[in-house]
Amino acid sequence: MLEVIKEPLSGLLIIKPKVFKDERGFFLETWQKEKYKEIGINESFVQDNWSRSSKNVLRGLHFQKENPQGKLVSVRSGSVFDVAVDIRKDSPTFGRWYGEELSDENCLQMYVPPGFAHGFCVLSGVVDFVYKCTDYYRPSDEQGIIWNDKSLNITWPLTNPIVSNKDNNLPSFRKS
Repeated sequence: MLEVIKEPLSGLLIIKPKVFKDERGFFLETWQKEKYKEIGINESFVQDNWSRSSKNVLRGLHFQKENPQGKLVSVRSGSVFDVAVDIRKDSPTFGRWYGEELSDENCLQMYVPPGFAHGFCVLSGVVDFVYKCTDYYRPSDEQGIIWNDKSLNITWPLTNPIVSNKDNNLPSFRKS
């Protein structure tokens, strides 16, 4: 059974899957169409991605403008502070952000609907971050918002992140 533990922004879900643990380890379903449909995730996923990053790496904030992607994100090993920013102009939570720690310990998932910018920073030594997408990645459609945008005022849990040149040169929220 899945549990939606909160919906901090319109459509953004924090999900706790049922985890079966014993002395051998654990088992959980990371995706099952009918169960996720019951909690309101009706989109079809078309692509799975896996990213590995080192401690203090910050990736984001990314989105696709013409072909927005919904994402079901989780961590296979390690931990991240995962952030989503609502960039849907007609949304009641437009311009607001939410962050949640996702880890292999808490097994939480975040559903980031289409129309959100997304990013994360790595809290552990290494992280394996996986996500399902509702649309294909199109490099020509990729856009973003600078991670330290003053108007968003995201409270990242690190002060000196390792950020790519590309991500460090993204525009502000107001210009994206």
